[in-house]
Amino acid sequence: MSKAGLLAMLVVSLLCAHVYADTQKDADLSSLKALPYDQARWHALHFKPASESASDDQCLACHAEILETRVRAKSPAGVKASEALAWYATLDTYSGDEETFHRRHLVTDYAKQVMDLKCRTCHLGNDPREEVGMSHAGGDPTLTQRKQVDPNICLLCHGQFPYEIMAIPGPWVEFGSAFQNNCLLCHTIFRTHRHQVNYLKPEAIEKLATEKQDVCFGCHGGRSWYGISYPYPRHAWPGMAETVPEWAKGRPTESEPRFLLGVAKPKPQAAKQPAKSSKPDNEPQGTKP
Repeated sequence: MSKAGLLAMLVVSLLCAHVYADTQKDADLSSLKALPYDQARWHALHFKPASESASDDQCLACHAEILETRVRAKSPAGVKASEALAWYATLDTYSGDEETFHRRHLVTDYAKQVMDLKCRTCHLGNDPREEVGMSHAGGDPTLTQRKQVDPNICLLCHGQFPYEIMAIPGPWVEFGSAFQNNCLLCHTIFRTHRHQVNYLKPEAIEKLATEKQDVCFGCHGGRSWYGISYPYPRHAWPGMAETVPEWAKGRPTESEPRFLLGVAKPKPQAAKQPAKSSKPDNEPQGTKP
């Protein structure tokens, strides 16, 4: 057979394999949808290790309502959604109509712009018998009691603004104007290696932060659902001082391994020479841990 003939066969084989893979994928999703509820709730996708690699398509095959359900036009009390303004919607990064929780995190314009959240980012399965770790001999000790999502995942973006450790006199809403409401006044020097996780789009975040003031504060206090802040890992950055502040002692230097899957390691950079200053060569630190 000629080289041209072999090449043609190879191309046809690859096309057939691609079509088969797509067909098989559709068949797998159809089989998930066809499962009776009592079988579906015990499906392997709800348990590790399968839950750690489940695709959004697999999850949404059974849970499509989380994106299909929309906010009511009017609440039972008669308040119109179009006339309501939630406290977290006052930031300039919040745009468009009121949305449901999952839609706001997955399919809104802003979510697509700065986030890359997957179903498995927050949901790693749960034991249908009891959502309590080690409630039976084969229990999962990592389960969070009575929670389908570990609250620490929410804290990643919805914790309080930790002004106590940032040399800021008080909350950002009160003292941000003293810093021109611009987080990058300081953070072009301190903690410059950030957002390098697979559930965010770091380049988009960094670019938008130079254009909109609430891009940073939106996640770091502006939409806080908790009274505490998240103890972020201290990723090393060029020029970082060797001395570790008291509040940062014991913190990890890398994000959780599952959040680093598919994230490219940054190339080593030469440390920038800090400008001469009478202040200590270290990041701001307060008195509280």
